Amino acid sequence: MKWKSLFEPMKIRNLLLPNRVMMGSMHLGIEGIPEKEDAMISFYTERAGENGPGLMVTGGISVSPEGDGGHHFLGFYRDQDLKTMSRLTTRVHQAGGRIAAQLFHAGRYAYSELTGIPSVSPSPLRSPIHKEAPIELSELDILNLLESYAEAGRKAKEVGFDAVEIMGSEGYLINQFLSPATNKRNDQWGGSFEKRTRFPLAVLHAVRKAVGDDYPIIFRLSGMDLVPNSTTHEETLAFAKLVEENDADLLNIGIGWHESTTPTISMMVPRAGFIQIALDIKKEVDIPVIGSNRINDPVLADELLQKLDMVSMARPFLADSNLLRKSKDQSLDQINTCIACNQACLDHAFEGKAVSCLVNPRAGREHKWVYKKAATLKKILVVGGGVAGLEAARSHAELGHTVVLYEANDAIGGQFNLARQIPIKKEFDETVRYYTAELKRLGVSVNLNHKPSTEELLDHSPDLVVLATGVVPRKPLISGIEHAVSYPEVLSGSAAVGKKVIIIGAGGIGCDLSHYLIERGEHEIMMLRRNGRMGEGLGKTTKWAMLQDLKNNGVKFRTNLHYEVITEDGLIITDSTTGKKEHIAADTVILAAGQESNLPEEYNRLTDSGIQVAVIGGARFAGELDAKRAIYEGAKIAFEPHSIPKKQHQKDEA
Repeated sequence: MKWKSLFEPMKIRNLLLPNRVMMGSMHLGIEGIPEKEDAMISFYTERAGENGPGLMVTGGISVSPEGDGGHHFLGFYRDQDLKTMSRLTTRVHQAGGRIAAQLFHAGRYAYSELTGIPSVSPSPLRSPIHKEAPIELSELDILNLLESYAEAGRKAKEVGFDAVEIMGSEGYLINQFLSPATNKRNDQWGGSFEKRTRFPLAVLHAVRKAVGDDYPIIFRLSGMDLVPNSTTHEETLAFAKLVEENDADLLNIGIGWHESTTPTISMMVPRAGFIQIALDIKKEVDIPVIGSNRINDPVLADELLQKLDMVSMARPFLADSNLLRKSKDQSLDQINTCIACNQACLDHAFEGKAVSCLVNPRAGREHKWVYKKAATLKKILVVGGGVAGLEAARSHAELGHTVVLYEANDAIGGQFNLARQIPIKKEFDETVRYYTAELKRLGVSVNLNHKPSTEELLDHSPDLVVLATGVVPRKPLISGIEHAVSYPEVLSGSAAVGKKVIIIGAGGIGCDLSHYLIERGEHEIMMLRRNGRMGEGLGKTTKWAMLQDLKNNGVKFRTNLHYEVITEDGLIITDSTTGKKEHIAADTVILAAGQESNLPEEYNRLTDSGIQVAVIGGARFAGELDAKRAIYEGAKIAFEPHSIPKKQHQKDEA
């Protein structure tokens, strides 16, 4: 296709950007850790260069100690961190890239139990997602913070950053001053709209004075807070105009606070679902406006650039560091698209883990998982075309090995082919498309509808056999099981589903089934599990939104029970609390009670033959379906062949 605006250059003060794409700020969870410094620098360096984003923005860098969001933050107030930043900017510039520092203060979102320093905010109001209330900032505290922002801006320029972004969105400190929901002050820093804007504008003024007139300043502005009694749309538009008048160069529009109960960043949110807010702001100002939030496709980005000046694509660069190079080369089918699953990025960030990517486990590991031809080229046989096997085949082929892949069904994708039937998981289509293109590009021999015998595998004299045979649904020991249908039968369309539905199992699969049925008709759905909570195993950043949606659609849930017998017209249970038996009427009972390894026993003979064997994915550890671990294991055995698991049920940290 012919790009209209994606690769148009853009000048901001003295900074020339080669294209209109910004890699938005992402906290990697490895900042400020000396032994992870090379990993952090390699992450940014790989994404820099001629065909990288026009500008990259770092994860938040704290302007003062109490502003850290938690563990693993860089701080402008630490000399050692300044040395790290200087090394980072030098490497990025050597690679031909441009990088901005985000000036950050968490405010009441700081985790004081982790930092050891009490959190602060304009008013002492506890966030619903935190345990402790912040300390109210005094007049002197506020003035000192303004000095901290100014000093951070000066140091950012000094250590070589090409620009700064002032974090004024997502419910952090500056946003807390602007919002009437968190700013209850009655002095010059709160009350009226004019007074609530005073601190944000004072920060902007202080930073501008510190960095000078030749230096770009981006202001990350909250386009919509999505919390009750917060800044109005009219106030947001007026504030955007004030930010322009106070000498900001670009407005980067963020959406939602971390405590918001409206989904903004998960797969269930449509691509560019909140872009209208940025378009509204664009009408009010003359400086460039950056649209963000769920923009994961360069074609969509190019369309948006007909109305906006830049687009921010953060997580898409986790998924594919070469996104723009592939776009420029017209190799769109080779782009590893971000599917907004959040499992290895945001979930990891909120758990204090290093950030990576479900569809690209190399993210954050670029310093040690290097793309170069292996010293000794091998013949690799992969049995199973689910995502574990696909990644094993792709990674080995990328390193120069000869790879043959076998899949027992008529298409690759495995469990992803079921998951992509769920309306809110259509992004999984992109991952299957990506692997299809990659195996073709890399010359992997793909054999569909074929389950090789042990003898056939041995006849190839392989150096390594990868067993990624996946899982089969677990059949719980319940009388009358023949009256139930399995979740693959429902998702594949081979089983009819009546109006009243019981789902045995309330984990991720059960939740997905409920979404699937809701989309396809009027069903009365009840999810059951012997004990525990609905949705256990789902990621922290997506679980609440999925469960909220199910409850809003009338899905019921029961636990603390024992299954007695499945009948033709329902299910008999015993309530574990009361001991009473009860018949629950249903037209269809669906089994979604976990999985078992689908590893054929005959493959045990491979090890006896002396062939190296790697068992990965669900074949190795069934449990709850875990694509993050499966893809990670597929890559790891290629990049770290010495780490090939020796035991089928050993579980790695993905």
